[in-house]
Amino acid sequence: MTSNETEFSAGSGPAEHPAGADVRAAGDVADRRRWFALAIVMTAAFMDLVDVTIVNIALPSMQRDAGASDSQIQWITAGYALAFAAGLITGGRLGDIHGRKRVFLLGIGGFTLASALCGFAANPEMLVASRLLQGGMAALMVPQVLSIVHATFPAHERGKVFGLFGAIVGLGAVSGPLLGALLTEWNLFGLEWRPIFLINLPVGIAALVLGGRFITESRAPKALKLDLVGVALVTLGLLMLLYPLTRGRELGWPLWGYLSMAGAFVVLGALVAYERHKGARDGSPLIELPLFRVKSFAAGIAVQTVFGVGLGIFFLVWTLYLQIGLGWSELRAGLTGIPFSLAVSTAAGLSVQKLVPRFGRKVLQAGALTMGAGVLLYLWESGRYGLDIAPWQMILPLTVMGAGMGLIVAPLTDAVLSEVPREHAGSASGLINTVQQMGNALGLGLVSVVFFGRIGDRLTPADIGPEFVAAFRYALGWVAVVMGVIFVLMFALPKRPAQHVEGAGETELPLVEKEPELVS
Repeated sequence: MTSNETEFSAGSGPAEHPAGADVRAAGDVADRRRWFALAIVMTAAFMDLVDVTIVNIALPSMQRDAGASDSQIQWITAGYALAFAAGLITGGRLGDIHGRKRVFLLGIGGFTLASALCGFAANPEMLVASRLLQGGMAALMVPQVLSIVHATFPAHERGKVFGLFGAIVGLGAVSGPLLGALLTEWNLFGLEWRPIFLINLPVGIAALVLGGRFITESRAPKALKLDLVGVALVTLGLLMLLYPLTRGRELGWPLWGYLSMAGAFVVLGALVAYERHKGARDGSPLIELPLFRVKSFAAGIAVQTVFGVGLGIFFLVWTLYLQIGLGWSELRAGLTGIPFSLAVSTAAGLSVQKLVPRFGRKVLQAGALTMGAGVLLYLWESGRYGLDIAPWQMILPLTVMGAGMGLIVAPLTDAVLSEVPREHAGSASGLINTVQQMGNALGLGLVSVVFFGRIGDRLTPADIGPEFVAAFRYALGWVAVVMGVIFVLMFALPKRPAQHVEGAGETELPLVEKEPELVS
């Protein structure tokens, strides 16, 4: 309730309280500031989303122009996801400790600098290193987006905000491939693919300047410390799991790779034990383990992980199939993805605003089934038409897939955070993004198995098309399986997110106070 509303709820109006106009004016200014702040953090989220999709569409051009190998092409995408996943929990906690605004501005400044380094990379090795830095800076920036939203907007307004977030996801998905295709095809100033990174510079600088002015600082009410041992264990565990998975095929799946992946689970188990001890000792663990006792959070984390695997597989494989397998240009491939992106944006906005309040969890499950149906339709069409498939024939499966993804992406975030106490918003949002990026990196690593593993090492020009089509269809089969797994996991989600239950918006803070184990 705003201070303006408090004045009037007491039964008095402007006539009795001449200061009422000043109170209302101050409330209006504060309200405008938070919506300006929302626009700025959403712009940063949009920049991150565009950066991922814009790179995918330009990968074949990078391979030709920079002389990158297949493994380096994988690392341009997987390296970003790996650095992103390894740093996200730390980024969320740093926002809780030092202030979400301060860490957000640091992240967006570093992300802009890393984009410049990517754009001016002299060789594939420098590009991969710059992408790792970009992922690390995104890990500081992105968790603060959901944290700032969670700390700034009351529960009854967050459905609207997450609906906008879903629309931004869809818009980023639309803009990224098309913008990447246009910038690559135009070859501005003879720079080939480089403008796809350099375009981040003016956007990042503007967000940095405006963010410093309009975003209100927030941090956890308790004095927290950064858990350096937890940071080291998280980073080590993820590296031990994802590095050999990504490079395994290139290196011939050596024994040390399997030992490293097995050891990663030992390290992550040690992390859980240490975090439990750390929470009991001083209340400043990196990961708030009691959050996993919140059913919506634990179930949502599982769904996010598996969903990330499916998306990581599909988008990289799809780009390679269109441009190398079918021989299409970047622009043709980018235009082909527009129906998918528009469907994501439309369905994401509708799902949170209209459908979830009425149907709850069934909307997300319908999304998983719909996306799975689109994948199976694409699988059938790619087999029937082969190398002769036309862009218009892909419209139906891509639209169905996009609609399914839109029904999942925005309400899932809402469901995961719906019962999380506000003081742990940074830690929770860091975990949400970490598991999604970890799933994405796992999916990108599995491309070596489900796509490249189906393609011969020495192909003649006549063999490339048929081999890539067959490998694409095999990978689609795995994506369909992932959608089925997600549908089953969603039965563990609450039937309705807390803020969609009548009266939940008014009872959220008292409910948090009744759960002291979450504020350990």
